[in-house]
Amino acid sequence: MTARAMKIGLIVLAVINVFALAAVATMAVSLNRIENRVEEQRRPGRGDRGPWEAMAALSPETRDRVKTTLRESALAARPDFEEARTARKAALSRALETPYDGAAVRALLASSREAEMRGRSRIEDDTTALLDTLTVEERAAVAPLLSRHGPRGRGGRDGRRGDRDDRPPAN
Repeated sequence: MTARAMKIGLIVLAVINVFALAAVATMAVSLNRIENRVEEQRRPGRGDRGPWEAMAALSPETRDRVKTTLRESALAARPDFEEARTARKAALSRALETPYDGAAVRALLASSREAEMRGRSRIEDDTTALLDTLTVEERAAVAPLLSRHGPRGRGGRDGRRGDRDDRPPAN
């Protein structure tokens, strides 16, 4: 083996080792983050048990009735949510067209909001009707399901949503 080939081989080996070390370090950091998240979730006394965990205290008959009712309600509201998704996708598509038609985009977004509100209203109405049939203790277990996004909210780590409804409308 010539000296030049040996130098090239050593350089290639060094580069491979650097990449391997970077991969190992990245994996170690990722595993540490995952372990911290799991540990945080298992920490006692967090006090934010999910609504489905609270339902575990219900009798099996009541729990089955609640789950069946909520599943039927979600299935009935599904077309509204699909309509909302379709209108939102159409709005995005229209927003990217040239020339831009702001009125059409706003109309599609309004249609999307209306469809989503119909679906949410149906689910909330069905849930409140279900609550009418439960005892006080059972209602205490089921009522957290009325929370729009669950006990921890939706969005980033601070619980805020990315799409804020308090922005003024665009003109």
